[in-house]
Amino acid sequence: MTPSSAAPSSSSPAPSPGSSAGGDDRPALAAAVHGVDKTLLKVEPVAVNRVEGRHLVVQLRLSNAGTEEDISWTGPMGDSTRPLGQIRWASGIGVLDGAAHRLLLPYKPADGVCLCSDQDRDDLPYSLEPGESITVYGVLPAPSGEPETVTIVTPETAPMFDVPVSDEPPVPAPGMALPDPGAQQVSTLSHPVQVPSESLDKSEETADDGRDLRVSLSSDVLFAVNKATLTPKARSVLARTAKLVDASTGPAVTVEGHADSSGTDAINDPLSRRRAQAVQRALSSLVTRDGIAFEAKGYGSRRPLYDNASDEGRRRNRRVTVTFLKPETATPSPTTTSTAAPGAEGSKATSRAEGQPFGLEVTGLRTLPGQLAVLTYRVTNNGDQEAHYNELSRSSEWMSYKYRSASNVRLTDVAARREYLPGRIMVTTDDDTDAYCACSETAGVRLSAETFGPGQTREYWTLFALPSGTASLKLRVGDFPELRVAVD
Repeated sequence: MTPSSAAPSSSSPAPSPGSSAGGDDRPALAAAVHGVDKTLLKVEPVAVNRVEGRHLVVQLRLSNAGTEEDISWTGPMGDSTRPLGQIRWASGIGVLDGAAHRLLLPYKPADGVCLCSDQDRDDLPYSLEPGESITVYGVLPAPSGEPETVTIVTPETAPMFDVPVSDEPPVPAPGMALPDPGAQQVSTLSHPVQVPSESLDKSEETADDGRDLRVSLSSDVLFAVNKATLTPKARSVLARTAKLVDASTGPAVTVEGHADSSGTDAINDPLSRRRAQAVQRALSSLVTRDGIAFEAKGYGSRRPLYDNASDEGRRRNRRVTVTFLKPETATPSPTTTSTAAPGAEGSKATSRAEGQPFGLEVTGLRTLPGQLAVLTYRVTNNGDQEAHYNELSRSSEWMSYKYRSASNVRLTDVAARREYLPGRIMVTTDDDTDAYCACSETAGVRLSAETFGPGQTREYWTLFALPSGTASLKLRVGDFPELRVAVD
């Protein structure tokens, strides 16, 4: 791309009318469809080009595949992790960089909102009539390792896997002007993705961000109430953590004590510091690798992982977190490898909501680089009346996310005695870090995602860590009976 072909910034005059508003007959590289019956938004990648080894230009064809109703595309394709004001950009075009555990989104120009299609600037229709198509683009950082294919994520659809990447110069759709990211100042939007898991005895929770491993040890297991002396059970919990530190090659280990919101800073601050120091001393004696520098800190209640409004949130916030460079084996290994998990055979289950029969169908548990996996599934109202299936968002940690989502999904490795929670997209703001579920959204323009008409089916997805050496896992979705799902 050359500066002469660059699209103007979001504040610049529009290019030729009708820019990319149809006429793009390139074959689809993948496809995903959102909606049912009369309202179907079809999303098809038609070109993915790596530019200068550093940028990725993604072009998506959006089509109204329904039969009667117009479909708005700006809201469904908008990135909910950034403040937009108006909703008019294709800012939700994303790529999942599994190897780096990051979600890559379109750049933010210095004088605009998004280096992507702009409905106003590009003279694009706000809604698509049945049969109408447009092509939109996003320019984002290239994923690490120069992969031959990528996984494309949009807010409205399940991820699209194995989309081929070309190193040839991008060819725009008819009437489209593609920008040159090297010709202007841009900010990178690349959000870390953490994938947590928890031991079934609730003694520890890990969060893997692709670089570091954070092992949060339950203070309820390590210590008596208001005490900083390790309990007899603490040694076995710390021994598992010490094995992970030994498997790491990092020279530094940080130990942080945290409290829930009960009590005052005068109590919580020194108690959290003493607890961190106690864990540091114990780990120092258990770790066999030389040359490790330990550092202990206490933060009181100032850095909660979960909302303190619930007993479960407070329990998880009472912790000592041990952070170090991720070893190759990111979670404690079982003594025997799990090859099967108990649960119903097959990929389907049934439940009821508001008097209506509902069905669950698992469509895949797909492996990705970086020891990740994406679960895809469908929920159908098999009744004759409209009903809400709200169990999808009723997870124990729902208040810890920025917005409601279909987060009430769990994978369990029975042999390893570990439960895998939905991944978290960590978005840094001026004041804090917000957590978004790496799963289907049920808030904002997707408030109706848990409302089902008679016979209506909706598709959902969730990102998880993937335990190595496991052929199948136990799955729980909402209040559907547990299933056993194979790893693709």
